[in-house]
Amino acid sequence: MPPIIDARTVSKVFRQRQSTGGFSGALRGFFAPVTKEVRAVEEISFAIEAGEAVGYLGPNGAGKSTMIKMMTGILAPSSGSLSVLGRRPIEERIANAREIGVVFGQRSQLWWDLPLNDSFDLARHIYRLPEAQFKASRAEMVAMLSLESFIDRPVRQLSLGQRMRAEIAMALLHAPKILFLDEPTIGLDVVAKDVVRKFLARINRERATTIILTTHDLQDIEEICPRLIMVDDGRLLFDGPLPALRTTFGARRRLTLDFSADPGELTLDGARPLPSEGLRRDFEIADDERSLIDLIRALPAGAPLSDARLHEPGIEEVIRTHYQGRSA
Repeated sequence: MPPIIDARTVSKVFRQRQSTGGFSGALRGFFAPVTKEVRAVEEISFAIEAGEAVGYLGPNGAGKSTMIKMMTGILAPSSGSLSVLGRRPIEERIANAREIGVVFGQRSQLWWDLPLNDSFDLARHIYRLPEAQFKASRAEMVAMLSLESFIDRPVRQLSLGQRMRAEIAMALLHAPKILFLDEPTIGLDVVAKDVVRKFLARINRERATTIILTTHDLQDIEEICPRLIMVDDGRLLFDGPLPALRTTFGARRRLTLDFSADPGELTLDGARPLPSEGLRRDFEIADDERSLIDLIRALPAGAPLSDARLHEPGIEEVIRTHYQGRSA
């Protein structure tokens, strides 16, 4: 079965006008504009299978939103080939739109002055959904995202967290095969983020909806997406599972040991001591295969150990390690 999304050496180049300043410069720019190429996406290739949840990660200006816009048919690639659901998105935008859902964290598809329920009803007409299918889908979204208490309230009166839940429900009413989310948790509080994350993980698991998620909140990736695509300066840096990302970019696990009395100077095979204070000792672990039990057994006999914790490096630490290595 072919991939649901197939990108092969996709590039996107924009032409940006150069301003020279002053009246004469503005006049020259009007009659003979000077432009430069800005390469937002540079020969990126990947394939995504149906039912996957993939995080698309990178710093500001890395080309994440540009790639999402090409996959949804908003922008055309400058070169390379891009297939979504067996179609070229820019050439078959209407057919593509019927089978995808899109949520942009800073753009709304809800009608500001209308009750939320009316926005849902408009979506029914836009997608030409049979009434029975629409009612069943709406009831499911309302229940899963707890929209009952504000579904008849004008959108302008909703909190940011309520609006984002409504945006996701709106994008899923027509049961799309792929859900694209661009910064869906931006600005949300901790509770609202947790609701959104759990819901997205659930629809991926229960509906097999393919999810493509861009975000700056790395916990979104860790809780929803087993696979990560990482880009920078428009280029692909990494494509694979999260544990492999940590190995690829050299982030290490950390061991924290708490003692009931001063253990003195400690050394552990395969562990590098880190700056520590008081009765706590921290180590960086070079061997990814060693378990916490193995590390504790390596302690000197009689060491007054009271607690031990092994910390796996988070994505943020992995990325920080990568960029520190580049700037060194």
